[in-house]
Amino acid sequence: MEKNVPETPPDVEAKVTDEASAQTAEAPLSLDDEIVEIKKLLETEPEDFQAQCRLGEVYFAKGMLDEAYANVSKAIEIAEGVRAQMAESLAMYYANLGTILATQGKLDEAMEQFRKALSINPRDVLALFNLGRARFDQDDYMEAKDLYERLVDVTPEDPIAWFQLGKVYEKLEQRNVSDLHTIDAAIMAYRRVLELDPHNLEAAFALMEIHMNMRKPDEAIIILENAVQNNPDEPLAYYNLISTYEKTKRFAEADQTRQRLKARFASRRPAESKDK
Repeated sequence: MEKNVPETPPDVEAKVTDEASAQTAEAPLSLDDEIVEIKKLLETEPEDFQAQCRLGEVYFAKGMLDEAYANVSKAIEIAEGVRAQMAESLAMYYANLGTILATQGKLDEAMEQFRKALSINPRDVLALFNLGRARFDQDDYMEAKDLYERLVDVTPEDPIAWFQLGKVYEKLEQRNVSDLHTIDAAIMAYRRVLELDPHNLEAAFALMEIHMNMRKPDEAIIILENAVQNNPDEPLAYYNLISTYEKTKRFAEADQTRQRLKARFASRRPAESKDK
């Protein structure tokens, strides 16, 4: 008599099949297969530092030390680059927050944010500039000097940074402020402004004042003559030059400049009237 073998229920068969499939799917790749897969990934994502590092680990496991060293070094290079970018971004966010607080008149809180930015990225331009300005406004010219010196080192082609540094040097020259002798540094800073921006009248007038105070009127006149040449439509440049000529008793040149000023703006009036 034949024995009846009970059939396996369909749901049990499905479960067994699924478990077998899962075990097959979860079978770990061989080291060689993993190398192939990671290399495929890196063909499309060469900056994936985690993949680069894993490839180095696999090479290490296979005893391929030169290859391991190369890939782990590459992973470090990429990760360091990402970290630097994140640090620059984070510093910028703190500097932006400081700017908002400063605009709200919360200067102490603003300075705290600028200092946080600089602790992360000592070369953050916005934090250097705004913290320098805040310290200048609070009469802390020594710290302002340090901040603006760092700023012009970061942005040597920025005339605004050089102008702020010139103002600080002027303040530090005053005997009631410091024992430093910084007037030559101030002159150098303002001259640098004019090299970068010949139209900058503020720097020109600051230089003029310094030279007049140093009893060097000829130097002041040269500065102002250049200011007029570079700003022919700015009456204030002419007025300062005329005044300086008169202070040095160069009355003929003062009159000539006055006539140039009249002629310059007389020739513009008809055109302006026609536009109206």
